[in-house]
Amino acid sequence: MIKRFIESHLVRLATQYPVVTLTGPRQSGKTTLCKSAFPNLPYANLEDLETRRFAAEDPKGFLARYPEGVVLDEIQRAPDLAETIQGIVDEKNHKASFILTGSQQFEVFNTIRQSLAGRTAVLRLLPFAMGELYPDEIPVSADELIYTGFYPRIHDQRLNPTEALSFYVSTYLERDLQSFSHIRDLGAFEKFLKICASQVGQLVNFSQIGSDCGVDQKTIKAWISILGASYVIFLLLPHHRNFRKRMVKAPKLYFYDVGLACFLLGISSPVHLEHHPQKGSLFENFVVAEFLKNRFNNVRENNLYFFRDHVGNEVDLVLDFGDELVPVEIKSGQTLGSDFLKGVDFYLKLNRGEKGRGFLVYGGEIDQTVRDIGVYSWKNLSGLYERLPDQSASRRPTSPPPGR
Repeated sequence: MIKRFIESHLVRLATQYPVVTLTGPRQSGKTTLCKSAFPNLPYANLEDLETRRFAAEDPKGFLARYPEGVVLDEIQRAPDLAETIQGIVDEKNHKASFILTGSQQFEVFNTIRQSLAGRTAVLRLLPFAMGELYPDEIPVSADELIYTGFYPRIHDQRLNPTEALSFYVSTYLERDLQSFSHIRDLGAFEKFLKICASQVGQLVNFSQIGSDCGVDQKTIKAWISILGASYVIFLLLPHHRNFRKRMVKAPKLYFYDVGLACFLLGISSPVHLEHHPQKGSLFENFVVAEFLKNRFNNVRENNLYFFRDHVGNEVDLVLDFGDELVPVEIKSGQTLGSDFLKGVDFYLKLNRGEKGRGFLVYGGEIDQTVRDIGVYSWKNLSGLYERLPDQSASRRPTSPPPGR
């Protein structure tokens, strides 16, 4: 089994909080991780109808079956359990008895806010990070990595990515999304998914997407919210600073898993990606998602933004560390071009007077430094992470929690 970076934090936090909640997309490996981290805790899947019915009808009786604690999978399926868990942990004041997982952000966080606020640690598990798959040498090309994506089952079982993602989308649509009242026209929604893939790395124009799908802007915003809640897409917000410049206000759209975006674009082979008109955008999506995974795997909040002013000066990523802003440009080209550093140069000059450093991630092989800007190969993102302001404190010693 591939070791997950977040496991040490999961184990550590289970010694410090009475409840630990792990969220993330379906098939991101939440169940496997919890069973690995807590092999001695019993497991209950709330997707199972009989289990869910018992939990709903008699929550105290259900939890009484697990006096030493339990892993409860898909907690949003039985949200009333949270209130009973609250009563148990408040009464007994014991720690690390309840490990909860969930794949719907809104429902999970509503459950936490209502009953478990202050009693639970919250972690987010996304599909594999590149460093988890390939901790040493990377034996595949960037095109192959992007096409395949990072869902664990594809790698664990060596599945055909196009087939596996086709089943993932159809199951996801049938099982999850149709339960939302906002989705009445499945055909329009499927078209919307493909349009989202075509918009990777672009400013979101809700009106235009609605026009293309034949629905209104309000519906598009609701659908985007649903995809965000289900860990399919995320929006990168523009970073606003008082630079005395007019800045764009629209967010940019990315997929949590770039392989899913490739599938929705009809890319069925790494060869198709080689000359695809959206190769650069998909490479950018891959890198942005890896930065986000690095944040979540180290139990940190999303600090990713982008910069763009009204005349087109832009930087693909701006990492906000509070007292330091770090611009990161992303280019898929394998040869360092003369214009690759233009955005970072502009931003550093604009932000002159405050401490800061800049980076470029590109499709080449050689790491180097150009005009004090760190240039990193896509293969060495871990080397770049080590130079970020808060990375040195990302690992802490762990001790076994109850049930381990």
